Amino acid sequence: MNFDDAALYRAFVSILGPSGAVGAGVLITPGLVLTCAHVVNSALGRDRFDTALPLRDQVVQVRLPHVELEHKFVGRVDPKSWRPPRSRSELGSAPPSAGMLPYYGDLAVLELNAEAPSDAEPAPFLHQSGGNEVVALWASGHPLTTVRAVPRVSAHPWIALDVQGGKVLDGFSGGPLWDRERQAVVGLVVADHQTARQSAPPPSRAGRHGTSGTSMYAIGLSSIEAELPSLPPVAVPTAGRGHQRFLAILEELLTTRHAIKECEQRLAAQLGRKSVGQAADVERLAGLATGVRRGVPELLDIVYEYLDEHHPSSLTEPDGWEKLLRISRLVRPRERLSPKRRRALNALLAQCRATDPSALLRIVLPYAEGLPIPDSLAAATDILEGYDPQPGQIAPLLQGISHISVQERAAGSDVADDLDAWAARTAPRLRVERPAVEQFRAQAATAHSITFASRGAGAGPPRVQVELLPVSPGHLFTYQIWVWSGNGRHEVVSTQDTEVPSQQIVEAIRTVLRTEVQEDPETALLEFFVAPAWLRLDVDTWEFPDDVDDGGFHPGIHRRLVLRSSERTRETYAGWKRRSSALPNAPRLLLDERCTDPAVARGQLEVSPDTGIVIICCNQRQQGRMLRQCLQAGVHTVLWHREDQGRRLATDLLALVKSIDHTGIPEAIRLERAKALADPDCLTHLGRGLSLLHDGPDHRPPPLAPDPWALTQP
Repeated sequence: MNFDDAALYRAFVSILGPSGAVGAGVLITPGLVLTCAHVVNSALGRDRFDTALPLRDQVVQVRLPHVELEHKFVGRVDPKSWRPPRSRSELGSAPPSAGMLPYYGDLAVLELNAEAPSDAEPAPFLHQSGGNEVVALWASGHPLTTVRAVPRVSAHPWIALDVQGGKVLDGFSGGPLWDRERQAVVGLVVADHQTARQSAPPPSRAGRHGTSGTSMYAIGLSSIEAELPSLPPVAVPTAGRGHQRFLAILEELLTTRHAIKECEQRLAAQLGRKSVGQAADVERLAGLATGVRRGVPELLDIVYEYLDEHHPSSLTEPDGWEKLLRISRLVRPRERLSPKRRRALNALLAQCRATDPSALLRIVLPYAEGLPIPDSLAAATDILEGYDPQPGQIAPLLQGISHISVQERAAGSDVADDLDAWAARTAPRLRVERPAVEQFRAQAATAHSITFASRGAGAGPPRVQVELLPVSPGHLFTYQIWVWSGNGRHEVVSTQDTEVPSQQIVEAIRTVLRTEVQEDPETALLEFFVAPAWLRLDVDTWEFPDDVDDGGFHPGIHRRLVLRSSERTRETYAGWKRRSSALPNAPRLLLDERCTDPAVARGQLEVSPDTGIVIICCNQRQQGRMLRQCLQAGVHTVLWHREDQGRRLATDLLALVKSIDHTGIPEAIRLERAKALADPDCLTHLGRGLSLLHDGPDHRPPPLAPDPWALTQP
């Protein structure tokens, strides 16, 4: 056992089924265990995606293998914390289909029949941050049966990780994902990525021997809190900085043992912890607050209420309450909200679809430098919560909530009213008058309406985005399909993690166009995200055969179809931004057989820094490298022919885009493809083998692809 991981082992729980360990969990209080709902279903012998709440007489056996290996506890599901797996974010939606990743829910809390022994200890939790290596333990509890992984991306509802060592087994499900460097749990293991060459697990129960995968998924802390608003606050690593000053100020404000005892009892009740009664002292009070997530703002509320009841004059003294506020922010710099307020906000933010988290930070904190890229609105508001307001402004957190409310209301979402009510109730806690929040919201609504009107009618047609992962030699694929629309929707609607031929992908696209694209499905743009090595993939020639209803479906004829790279990086964004701004007036650049030398091609791109549209006309073997050079230079649009080359072709391609606005290029290419297929006798038609890379980083590929994506959203 690694001594540094002692806290992990003290909190690790095995959940037993009829034939042995079926999953794991983590101790969050001496009497509560957090795990996955599908683990509970497996332990009870039910279908793993069963949605029915287990009855109180349906119990599972639990043990703490690193504390008391032989002792077995009995666990019952807490009815308020039963969240079975579901396909949509809305509670009560249908269970996920077979192979669907990601899905929502899949959380449960078990109430133990007795408190865990003193050697056990609730695990500390933190948000997943950075790329630190994490480990997971198997349900058997054996310390050597571990998986090492590196987080790739965190996005609601899951964290995606790349497995670096070990095999992912079904028994890892529900167990804690442990960040060794930060010494905290950052999520619960929920699933792994399957491939066609691996045997799928039985659908009804999780056995001891699962399947290995290259990717693993976990439920992060933000998603856990959004799903389980009644969950007691989890433990966190104890604060060190400012702790002694925090104690000193508490002693100045709470001058009697009775005051300390009453505040300790109130705090313990609010945090779901056991009070020590007469043994309460200021160290216990401060330790209870700093050792629990968001315990410090909860303590501030309790102390404020106590002083307001018994010593209201102390709240106006300059060296009292305000000093405590400053010191508390040093102890927990990014915590202003109590657990209930934060949980209520997370639950509302999980319903929001119209606000981009990164754009929100740029609006509220336009001059802040080095801000992390938030993966969700919950993460963005966590960042805003840590900033103090500028003179004459309301708190950045309330600014952010106001902007979210305005954008959600403009998109027709009912959650805007609840966000407004939450802000009104929270403003006094942040020392902000409610009229100030209402005035700021009105100003934000006016600014948003002006911005929306300046964009014209809508933000263009919807997009169907397919992140495509070909398997060599390129005849089989895994994929995920996303829908993007101008009203803020951007979500995954179809997932395929086993390898299928192109015909099945086209069928899935047609289904998505029928069922998911509600606005102008006939004009929807179809985008394939692929790695540069596969940019020459002839997706425009794929076809779904005729059927009785509406005949065959051929993407290259029926709609505008473009390729986008999955490896656009932040380093290329400056070049892309410069070239994009010059698109209406910049000349087109031709890279032909004279530019096949990498140095020549690079020189041509560097002496044409404003050119955003490039024509490539060279040997097939050179096309891939030249495409990558264009991407690295920030080129917006690349047009090339997969099979043909020569001076005449180059002239024809330049003529094709010479008088066309860059926004009309996808439609022009669609027409050329359609003309080529309409004239089967002309084998040399320009439209045959014509490919288009139309690649702006306005919307990154979905975050939960089985392989790492390098594209980031600037």
